[in-house]
Amino acid sequence: MPLLWCSISGHGFGHAAQVTPILNELGARLPNVRAIIRTTVPASFFEARLRIPWTMSPARQDIGCIQHGPLVIDIEATWQAHLEFHHDWDRLIEMERREMAGAAPDLVLSDISYLSIVAAARSGLRPIALSSLSWDAILRGYASPAVAEHHAAIAHIQRSYESAEVLIRPTPGMDLPAFKSIVDVGPIAELIAPESARLRNVIGAGPEERLVLVGFGGISLTDLPYEQMEQMVGYRFLIDGRPPHSFQRIHSALDLGMTFMTVLASVDMIITKPGYSTIVEAVDKRKPVVYVRRHHFGDEASLVAYLHRYGRGAELSLSDFSSGQWEAALAQAWHAPQPAEPPPASGIPKAADVLARYFS
Repeated sequence: MPLLWCSISGHGFGHAAQVTPILNELGARLPNVRAIIRTTVPASFFEARLRIPWTMSPARQDIGCIQHGPLVIDIEATWQAHLEFHHDWDRLIEMERREMAGAAPDLVLSDISYLSIVAAARSGLRPIALSSLSWDAILRGYASPAVAEHHAAIAHIQRSYESAEVLIRPTPGMDLPAFKSIVDVGPIAELIAPESARLRNVIGAGPEERLVLVGFGGISLTDLPYEQMEQMVGYRFLIDGRPPHSFQRIHSALDLGMTFMTVLASVDMIITKPGYSTIVEAVDKRKPVVYVRRHHFGDEASLVAYLHRYGRGAELSLSDFSSGQWEAALAQAWHAPQPAEPPPASGIPKAADVLARYFS
């Protein structure tokens, strides 16, 4: 039975959201394929989404960015964590090599841990990368010209990525020169049947009310302007946590008996940060998006450009988001004209094609 080792960044849920539908598609082509999921993403994320046989192997695979909630990146803490990670590099590599040797996978897939790529290469395994971004590209935007350690860390990550046999890069993706070979594929968006009528019935929404999903990619918001949201007549809000007490217009997506993707496909609009999975899914499913920028994350500009080229969107400032001044941006996104037809969502089958060839 073919065994795939899947190393997935625990920085939010976006990396896991890229990998999971590709594994499901691979399973449709290779019915006996199994996966080991090596990550700190909770097993509950995969339980509702992953349809091939899999086992969990919890372990940190990279640092990503240190954040205070989904919108604020702590640049100093991010650098400190990376420097500590690299200081412990030899031990971490040896630990990953031992785990891989015990499992004896046929292939290693990484989104987008450079640790697992190097460990696989040193173990004589074939490491395949999958991602629309890489950590050297992200960290480059935070590097101080005067701090040699920053540039040494970026160079270390770039050298590590060079060990990947190939990078599968979904659309839209960053310029990623660290990889020696790149296969570009289309957007990764799932075919999900909406259940709008059921959702409206469950939360008691009227036909004139717009359903708005407030979701920030698996990094929970500790505070929302609940009182202001409750006053927005004509809207119902679905949040990926739980409100502090009962509201008429605010509902927890955790209590609906639907997957997050089904909720996304069933709502009328989305409020989010510009992250790959939510933006690409929203464009694919023609959902207007109100987005709150982080301004310090490398793939944000390309995702915002993709949204405005192929979808409907409006920016909401962080101050207006925090104070609940949402209605103008919601109206702007709702009434925006539908622009160009988006590229076909071919990323899932094409990425599965690449992986399947390694098992033939």
